[in-house]
Amino acid sequence: MIFKASLLLPLACALTYVFGALAVKRATAFGVGVWRTSFLSNAAMAVMFVPVWFRAGGVIHPLADYGQPALTALLFFGGQAFTFLALSSGDVSVTTPVMGTKVILVALFSSLLRVGEVPLRWWIGAALSTAAIALLHLGGASHRRHVGRTVLLAFCSATSFSLGDVLLQKWVPAWGLGNYFPPMFVIVALLSCGLVPFFHAPLTALPRAAWRWVGPGALLLALNNAGVVLAVVLVGSATVVNIIYSVRGLFSVLLVWLVGHWFTNDEQGLGARVLRLRFVGATLMVAAIVLVLV
Repeated sequence: MIFKASLLLPLACALTYVFGALAVKRATAFGVGVWRTSFLSNAAMAVMFVPVWFRAGGVIHPLADYGQPALTALLFFGGQAFTFLALSSGDVSVTTPVMGTKVILVALFSSLLRVGEVPLRWWIGAALSTAAIALLHLGGASHRRHVGRTVLLAFCSATSFSLGDVLLQKWVPAWGLGNYFPPMFVIVALLSCGLVPFFHAPLTALPRAAWRWVGPGALLLALNNAGVVLAVVLVGSATVVNIIYSVRGLFSVLLVWLVGHWFTNDEQGLGARVLRLRFVGATLMVAAIVLVLV
């Protein structure tokens, strides 16, 4: 495969995601809640993309056509909601590597929707990913940390995001970047308004200390999500983008290990054995990625 500068975008997003996830996880200590965080992140994405629509000329399509951006918006919204629930339920070093299964799911949906093929080595990669998840589960056997529920929520997030990515690859070229993403993210923001009744308290009630974490965290996750969907279209392959993006699983374990104390992250207290198992699991995930890429 010929190297493209656009391939650096999902790599940057992988790192951005981990820092955003750590900040969001830290914000939960202030009682911010996943729904207020999700609302802020989605509102930020809408604000970022609406000016793009005007810059692109604001082409208005027939109302029936907006079913396509509406469906991808719903899948994106669902994937994000599952992500925040997983982060709230368990550890960053479990959630992020499990979401690495997204690369295999993208390949599967690409095949089912006739956007690509799934060669044998990708199924081997899926087996490696399954082994990685098993190691992550064994490495976090504490009931207190709800590892099983975290794995399930993270996998649901990966599934929703995967189908959305493949549909983006299928539909966006006919629309153009500037005409597809703005209405999609506006719809995501509108869907997020349905989260307001679930807020523990109004956003204005958040303490200043909470804003130091939830503000940057929500913005970083918004940039991450926007960057991934842009990369899918710029690179032209949801599978390739997600292969590269899945290194966030390795980044998450390394950063929790190295700088988790910056975020008062208690995963460092799990012990060397647990983090070693998670590191092996993340490494297997990377091996699956390499197998798919070659």
